[in-house]
Order: sequence, then C-alpha cells, then structure tokens
Amino acid sequence: MKLIVTGSIAYDYLMSFPGTFTEHVLPDPLQRLSLSFLVDSMDKRRGGCAPNIAYTLALLGERPCLMGTAGQDFGEYRQWLEAAGVDTSLVVQVPNKFTASFFCSTDTASNQIASFYTGAKAHAAELSFRTVESPGLVIISPNDPAAMIQYAEECRTLGVPYIFDPGQQCARMSGSELREGIVGARLVISNDYEFELIRQKCDMGEGEVLKAAEVLIVTRGENGCSIYTRDDRKDVQAVPPSRIVDPTGVGDAFRGGLMKGMAIGASYQASAQLGSVAATYALEHLGGQSHAYTLAEFSARHARHFGAPPAFT
Repeated sequence: MKLIVTGSIAYDYLMSFPGTFTEHVLPDPLQRLSLSFLVDSMDKRRGGCAPNIAYTLALLGERPCLMGTAGQDFGEYRQWLEAAGVDTSLVVQVPNKFTASFFCSTDTASNQIASFYTGAKAHAAELSFRTVESPGLVIISPNDPAAMIQYAEECRTLGVPYIFDPGQQCARMSGSELREGIVGARLVISNDYEFELIRQKCDMGEGEVLKAAEVLIVTRGENGCSIYTRDDRKDVQAVPPSRIVDPTGVGDAFRGGLMKGMAIGASYQASAQLGSVAATYALEHLGGQSHAYTLAEFSARHARHFGAPPAFT
C-alpha cells in the first residue's frame, strides 16, 4: 500500500527551561502578559509533523511518501530522510523561502510554550493529489489550513481513504474548516485538548463525529488513548517510558505506528498499540527523529506490554 504523509516540514529549535512556567504566570494581569524565560539549552533538530510520522513508518519497515513544501535550506534534510527510508520525491522546494521552523520551550513538568514560523509551508496548497499515482492511505496532519481542506476534498473526490489529524491547527481553523476535514474521513485523530476545541467550534461530540467519519481516536498522554467506533469504545494504555526526555514528536510517532497498523490490515486497537509503543520511543529521546530501533527490538517491547504484535509484512 502506498502511504502518503502530508503536513508541516520544519526545523525544531528545542529549548529547556529549568523550572515550571506556571510559577511565573500570574492569573490577574493576563491582559498585559509579558514574560521571558532564560533557558539552559537549545538544540536544532529535524522536525515537522509529516517527517516525524514518515520517520516512524520507515523504522517500521515502510517506505512512505512525504508530500509537502520546504525551503531552500531543505537539501541536507532531504538527503537524511532518503537515507532513513523516506521517499521525498513529492516534496517541493520553494525558492527564496526558508523551511518552516518550530521554536519550543519545555519546562520540568513537560509543559510547552511554542511558536511556529510558516515559511515555505504557506505554499502547501499548490500541491495536489491529482498528480500522485495510486495513493493507498493518506494522513492529513497539521499544515497550511487551506491545504488541509483541499487535500481532504481531493481525497473524497478521488476515493482515497484518509486520516484527518488537525492537531495544533485546531486553534486556528474555524469550525466549518474542521468539519470539512472530518466529513468523509476514514479516521479522525486528536488529543483530548484538541478534541474539546473541535467540540466547541463544530458543536460535534464523539457521536456527531462518528456520523461524519468512520473512526475517532482521542489520545490522552500518559493515560493512553480511546478508540471510538459506531459500535463501541476501546481504550489502549500508554507504554511506560524508561525515561522522559522530550514530548516533542511523541504524538507524531503514535500516528506513524497507527498508520503502519492500518496499512497491514490490523484492527484499530492493534494499530493503536503499535502507535503506543512507537510513541514511547520518541518520548525517551530529544526531538521527533533522534530515536531508532530494529523491528526485533520493537516487537520485543510490544510483546512485554500487549503481547506479540501483528505481522509487519
């Protein structure tokens, strides 16, 4: 099955604050909030939702196609992704633009304050699935909102199954835009906070989403995730990490494992279990693409928590 991963392509600038943000945010004068946090460290990492998802798929034996727009500084990143097993032939480099950048500070309680520079990502709507040969399963992860809606419309028109993953764009997209992505999706996925935004903006609870899409998955951090179908609900536990280093990219790794399961025809519960194991590897490392494992190592860890995984081929 040809797996297409769309979403932001970015560089991550990851910083560590040696305290907690909440100690410094006063509730009363929020209307004139002005804060600066002195961080202890900064790392520049390859990131973006789409490459993070694609990287996990490559670790799990797939050769996913990354589809997106990047800037003039993408050359080294492209080479690295290709070496990792990701097909970057659908990535278009935009001249005279820089690749999108994610600036994120994390405190000792894993709270994050982040900013995102759009850069070349603003051109994502210039791409089209009509030029992609035989797509099998698509994930529409956070990207330029216009591009996300366009991709969903094209997938519906072309009959291509897709996962709608609005992520942090839930805060920016309107209710009508979110609804456009949800209607017709094979699966909708968000974390619990993002789903509350969907609930408020779209006036859609779990039942209403399942009238428009086949499956809904709500992730809940260390509390695992819930899988809602039109028939029932199943919960999947998170896999306890051996250490907690950085939450950046954890959700993307989960989606990569989930997509791997769907690609091989596993149940949604089994697919989410793959995602749970993949997510923990990311949590134990800095950035979304600094971890690695063999299929044997992954399978052994899966077996310790959920039993033997589904066959990978």
